[in-house]
Amino acid sequence: SQELCRALEQDHVKLQMAKETVEQRTQELRKEGELLHKNLEQQMSLNRHEERSCQMLPALPEKKMVFKGLVTNKEDTNKLMLTPLIRYPLLGGSALITFEKAEVAQRIIELKEHMVELSYGEELEELDRCRVRVQAAPVDILLPSALEMRLTQNSRSILVSDLPSLGISEEALLDKLELFFSKTKNGGGEVESREFLDNSGQVVLTFVQDGVAELLIARGHIQVSVGKGKHKLKISPCMSGDITNLQLQPSRCPRTVLLSGIPDVLGEEPMRDALEIHFQKASRGGGEVDTLAYVPAGRQGVAVFMEDAG
Repeated sequence: SQELCRALEQDHVKLQMAKETVEQRTQELRKEGELLHKNLEQQMSLNRHEERSCQMLPALPEKKMVFKGLVTNKEDTNKLMLTPLIRYPLLGGSALITFEKAEVAQRIIELKEHMVELSYGEELEELDRCRVRVQAAPVDILLPSALEMRLTQNSRSILVSDLPSLGISEEALLDKLELFFSKTKNGGGEVESREFLDNSGQVVLTFVQDGVAELLIARGHIQVSVGKGKHKLKISPCMSGDITNLQLQPSRCPRTVLLSGIPDVLGEEPMRDALEIHFQKASRGGGEVDTLAYVPAGRQGVAVFMEDAG
């Protein structure tokens, strides 16, 4: 009878310990789910902002190409290749670490929790040893799987490209272009607005009257007196675009790991160094680190993911 009671008590203790373990793991999974859900909501909010901001699509710049004899399928000739540029919100107390090899990232994720030994600076010199516990999780992002755009031509605007490099400010060059294209003898008319397109080296000119842009576009090129010489500029239609359909699909970054739960106990640079040193050690399951971005607690950041060329 006493042995039976003792055995029942032992079984009860084991069940209680198993229950506590399950409850603890459930809480951990719930926290991970909440963090991933919050990141997904912020990423979708950024994607919606990017979609609304896509108002203008300039004509594609002219490029000289050499045919090497490669023949493609006919249905591929009207396709436009897009390179994704994903903005990923990074909360305070977290870091993104990208390894050179995908298997290292997978190994770090499988370990889930890591004890990171901190480098000792003046702030911690009174401590003999100091470690922090961080959590590792995969990075899931949304990539466009389908994109449809509606393009319309602005009947009173032209796109001016092949602009010369004169060593003058953009505003001064805009003044010279407006002065030239506002004269009827040059085939122009009164200019309503002018705009330098960011990072394209192209200018959009909009005229007050209808028909002016159409005649200039028909010419294709025009000799413009700018500075001390004449320059041949290319005149193209000005196209505006609206996104009519954007479909996204989740994708997991194979070489990148999200580290969370990083306490604010070191300066930004010492903490970044400590994390990189730890996760480069093969004895800790790590490997060669390609890049690491850390955001201290109380702040927020945005990481930009580009297409992996490797």
